[in-house]
Amino acid sequence: MSRAGTTYRHDLDSPIGTLVLLADADGALTGLLYPGHRTITLADGAIADPAPFRDVQTQLEEYFAGGRTVFDVPLAPVGTTFQKAAWEQLLLIPFGETRTYGQIADALGQPGAARAVGLANNRNPISIIVPCHRVIGAGGNLTGYGGGIDAKKFLLDLESRGSTLF
Repeated sequence: MSRAGTTYRHDLDSPIGTLVLLADADGALTGLLYPGHRTITLADGAIADPAPFRDVQTQLEEYFAGGRTVFDVPLAPVGTTFQKAAWEQLLLIPFGETRTYGQIADALGQPGAARAVGLANNRNPISIIVPCHRVIGAGGNLTGYGGGIDAKKFLLDLESRGSTLF
């Protein structure tokens, strides 16, 4: 029996609520979603199995405990070419730092594309690990986040290691 096209799912309790983890047949992470996240339909028909998620679960627990600043798990997000390029830029934002949508657009070589970067962030299927929470508005304000503004603030404060960013 072929596993091609198989998606695995594991629900993980965290300090910011239950996270839905998704992986492909090869064990690469395809989703880290909040309940109610606009892309939660990616979990439809997924097979409940915690086995493919042992490493990511351990790394997320270490992150939430304040002991991990970089993730090392295989990722396989599905998106457009532009979305994937924007998500790659998110991976370059250091732990504890933020960037604006405009800065990400500039880094992509598309200085007028801040709004498109925001839309790509909104479609990011791998929250936290692909750190869209590290992107803020031009005036330094917190803007929309799939897990809610409170979750975004929690993650930024966690990463600031006690010196509240917001």
